[in-house]
Amino acid sequence: MTAVAAVSAPARPRRAAFLTERGMGASVLVAALSTAFGVILLSTTGYLSALLRAVFGTDGGTLGLMIAILSVIFMIIAMYVGAIVTANTFATIVAGRTRRIALMRLIGASAHTQRAEVARQGLVVGVIGAVVGLIAGVGLSYAGIALADAFLGVPEVSYAVVQAWLALPAAAVVLTTWAAAWTGSRRVLSVTPLQALGGSVERTAEQARGGAGRNVGAIALIVIGGALLGIGVALGLMTPLAIVVSFFGGLISFTGLVLGATLVMPPALRLVGSAFGRSATARMAAANALRYPERSSRMAIGVVVGVTLVTMFAVAAESAKAVMIANSGGAMGAEFATAMDLFAGIMMGLVAVSAVIAAVGLVNLLTIGVVQRRTELGLLRALGLSNPQVRRMVLLEAAHITITAVAVGLVLGIGYGWAAAQSLLGSISTAPGVIAGALVPPAVPWVPMVVIVVATAVLTLVASVGPTRLATRVAPVEALAAD
Repeated sequence: MTAVAAVSAPARPRRAAFLTERGMGASVLVAALSTAFGVILLSTTGYLSALLRAVFGTDGGTLGLMIAILSVIFMIIAMYVGAIVTANTFATIVAGRTRRIALMRLIGASAHTQRAEVARQGLVVGVIGAVVGLIAGVGLSYAGIALADAFLGVPEVSYAVVQAWLALPAAAVVLTTWAAAWTGSRRVLSVTPLQALGGSVERTAEQARGGAGRNVGAIALIVIGGALLGIGVALGLMTPLAIVVSFFGGLISFTGLVLGATLVMPPALRLVGSAFGRSATARMAAANALRYPERSSRMAIGVVVGVTLVTMFAVAAESAKAVMIANSGGAMGAEFATAMDLFAGIMMGLVAVSAVIAAVGLVNLLTIGVVQRRTELGLLRALGLSNPQVRRMVLLEAAHITITAVAVGLVLGIGYGWAAAQSLLGSISTAPGVIAGALVPPAVPWVPMVVIVVATAVLTLVASVGPTRLATRVAPVEALAAD
């Protein structure tokens, strides 16, 4: 009875203690960023719609509707990326709680009860992040509209920033965060009481290859999505409605990639790892990424999403110009090209928010991974590895994952962007007497590609600063006694 009381007594005052756990703060930040982004988009849409009505009268309604549709699309993209990052974060946190969950199972708690607890924590994280993001989004919207009125010389528009519909992004983020936490906590169901005797936090490569049904489903989605993309490109030579087929092809194939990340990412990680040299730290960094493919795939897939989105819009805009030049007999007005570049820049700027969310996820997961590997790192230091070698190993592991993710994201983004442009514009003639139906190769804008690569290098350095400090802060003896 005394032992049970000792376990249950501190539960009430420490009910919210999970918020101090590694990874929870970043999850709140992801929810706040997604909410603020959604609020700003809706406020901007409402303001622009009011402005267009003031300038063009009822004719501005169509433009306002198009802007509203685009804003909803980008808000959904941001929440999709945020959900992936949150699900991966909670999956990593649950992996680190394996022993504690097993102890609770040992004293009578059920797996479903433990999973429900993780889901409730996700709900709390979502609520806190949504409230913070809602306040920040409303404040930034006020500031942005005031600046537009003061410095852009636009007509004065009577527009109320605080409206009931701004609660929609907050509610959506709360629900997606809760759902992502529930999805990320599915491993709780496989934890057994016997695991209370061990300290393993991640499944090995052999264990990760299980789940044949999921792998088969992922491969099927990738194949079906790829086939739809091909059909969309072919149909795009006859009708612009082919973009609908290509859209679903891209969505289905990318969903398959996310579900089958442990199938797709390890071969790419192995290929990149072979280029890191044969030094001991380089080999250990590459081995760490491959030994636990679930953890590495979770870190990489968020970056893949962000890079794919930015690259897709850049390549789509450039390929659209190439298709239109081909369908006009080899010429296109300079003003039209400038307008398309401006539109593409705005779109990539909006998508960049999703890339920032993915970057937060990488930093968060890398930090959690180092914390959960304290015993392993302590053993390496006890065996003679110096602090600089440990720091270099963690840095190389971060570089290994980010370089792989960027390479995969660039390839996917080029393919998706080209398919979108070709499907939408392949059948449209842009000059009198010119027969449409041109099939052009992907047009790659090199400046955005260089920016993506440079941003990746900066991300790798930033992502590794905190974890490298954590990796060398604890004395070897203390780290070995952690479990």
